[in-house]
Amino acid sequence: MCLLHFQVRGHPIIPLVSTVFVLSRNQAHDEKIGGATGRVGDPSGRLTERQPADTKKVEDNVVNLTSSIQIFFKRALPYACSRIQLDEAVSVEPQVVSNLQWHESFTLLDFLAKVGLHARVNAMMNRERLVRKFQIRPVLSSRGIKSYDFYHLHKHFGCSIQVGGSDQWGNIVAGLDLISKLEPDTSNNQESSVAYGITTPLLTTSTGEKFGKSAGNAIWLDPTLTSVFDFYQYFLKVTDTDVGKYLKLFTLLSNEEIQTVLDTHEKSPGLRVAQHHLAAEVTEMVHTKTGVAQAVTRTKLLFGSDYTTFKAKDILSAFDQDPRLVKVPRHEILDTSAGKLAAKHGLVASNSVSRSLISSRGLYLNNQPVEDVQYKILQEELLDGKIAILRAGKDKLLVLAASD
Repeated sequence: MCLLHFQVRGHPIIPLVSTVFVLSRNQAHDEKIGGATGRVGDPSGRLTERQPADTKKVEDNVVNLTSSIQIFFKRALPYACSRIQLDEAVSVEPQVVSNLQWHESFTLLDFLAKVGLHARVNAMMNRERLVRKFQIRPVLSSRGIKSYDFYHLHKHFGCSIQVGGSDQWGNIVAGLDLISKLEPDTSNNQESSVAYGITTPLLTTSTGEKFGKSAGNAIWLDPTLTSVFDFYQYFLKVTDTDVGKYLKLFTLLSNEEIQTVLDTHEKSPGLRVAQHHLAAEVTEMVHTKTGVAQAVTRTKLLFGSDYTTFKAKDILSAFDQDPRLVKVPRHEILDTSAGKLAAKHGLVASNSVSRSLISSRGLYLNNQPVEDVQYKILQEELLDGKIAILRAGKDKLLVLAASD
């Protein structure tokens, strides 16, 4: 989001993200992912150290993160266009390369001569986090690489600002120190030689541990890791305490618009107006308006009560490539009892389980309880003439689509 804010206002930037870097330039929009850093490891600040990944894993991560960044900016810019006035200098799509390109041929002697020479152990040990962990190896290696990245990009790309989470402050300062020592200002042109560091607070869990993929509780941009529906639901379920903060952090709505949403929310908190706005805004930015429509349709099917207004195309789109959507010949839907359809297509484990559910009014057809084990779906009960939705309990769903 920091990168997006800089980008949509036309500023050339190179942000870095811990463990695997994201380094971007707005003008040519080059982005660099830390293939080199990922191989070394990172002093993370957690009580247990992150385990170094194998080379193949790091390379796969670089490819996946590169794709995520390209997709994010491709989708976020149209979202930004509809919310704010964009700077004319904004480019459309980033170009991504790995910092391994300039580290792979950088020998240990070169590293020690150029970077290690300027590393001061006292300065590193004075940081509380490192005193607690007392592990010098990852500090010298990973911090040295990260500081050199800032220097390299400053020298070769004109990068003057590094943005990162507050846990990256030590790395950012190390980069500033290295730049000041390797690129002293001899031209009296401060604009070309000066460099800055900016940090942002970390998002944390209720226990105070930071969000992150290695902490095991992340919401992923990749829909194969976090589905569009689950992504939408995550933001829909945030607390009233957090929703205002998240609207400011994760959307491009103005402060006035956010305050209007919050004022409306306070009048009827049970309607969760603010959470619905938050979920829709973030999902549109990451997964486009189509993703929002899919998530909203699924949400209404799972938690709503009136199915009569649904269109078949919207349901099919919402469950595209979802195993819970099954295409079935129309005659099978109409000639087989609802209970047997539920068992045959995996909603329940067996016909006996289906019968038990029906007897306890726990099997639903289009959100209405099925009351007879022999009951067969009628043509007029198909939503939009094509769809039957069977539900077991509160959240197990089966979508049967009639194939003529």
